[in-house]
Amino acid sequence: MATLHGKVIVITGGAQGIGATTARALVGRGAKVAIGDLDPVLADKTAGELGGDTIALPLDVTDHRGFTEFLDEVERRLGPIDVLINNAGVMLLSPLADEDDAATAKQIDVNLSAVIHGTREAVRRMRPRGRGHIVNVASMAGKAGFPGAATYCATKHAVVGLSEAVRQELRGSGVDVSCVMPAVVRTHLADGLPETKLFPSLRPEDVAKAIVEALEKPRFDVFVPKSLDVTGRVSRLLPRAVAEWFMRAIGADKVFTQAHAGARAEYEARVRRP
Repeated sequence: MATLHGKVIVITGGAQGIGATTARALVGRGAKVAIGDLDPVLADKTAGELGGDTIALPLDVTDHRGFTEFLDEVERRLGPIDVLINNAGVMLLSPLADEDDAATAKQIDVNLSAVIHGTREAVRRMRPRGRGHIVNVASMAGKAGFPGAATYCATKHAVVGLSEAVRQELRGSGVDVSCVMPAVVRTHLADGLPETKLFPSLRPEDVAKAIVEALEKPRFDVFVPKSLDVTGRVSRLLPRAVAEWFMRAIGADKVFTQAHAGARAEYEARVRRP
């Protein structure tokens, strides 16, 4: 089992939610954590609460030059980056026909383009050293399609594919890749989403625990909960009509279409803000 003590770990979108909870777990294991976030005030507050060697820096992951400079600054302050956790993500809900160009572009920029850039930067830094670990936070929406969130699903499918391809490119290099695929997690991104019959929503702590385990004992597929892996394997063996019937039976087809607009209003307005 790999030790995380003294490792330099970067988390994008680390000021709250899954990012902050993961940072807390990693600091508890002696890691040097750098959190980057669009909200520098909240990031500073989170870093102060975590203590240790934690630092916070402003980060807009859609600004690729700024993202690179952010990683450079982390290395100047803490040393070579051992782990990059591409955690920042957004979700804007509506049927695809009703989705405006700005919502489409925002999700692609944050959920996909930024992850591609961050992953590429990590590879360029880690491969010459012969060590490192890249963790891309995708979603169960990266393995299935859900009505009402077509673009979000598309970006998460792409992150899964990106991660699989880069893992093959890095085979034998000493650099590991993990792809985290959780069910619905109760963060602001999931505001207003209903529960499903089979998969109750997760806490950020559940995802943080899975990420820490994947860093200590590297593996590629990180399903949260682990039962998602079995469910996915079984559904892929079924005829499409049967698999889609099962999704309807457990209410998974309504998770995004029946989201409470009022409960999501504040989150979606914040995400859309330039």
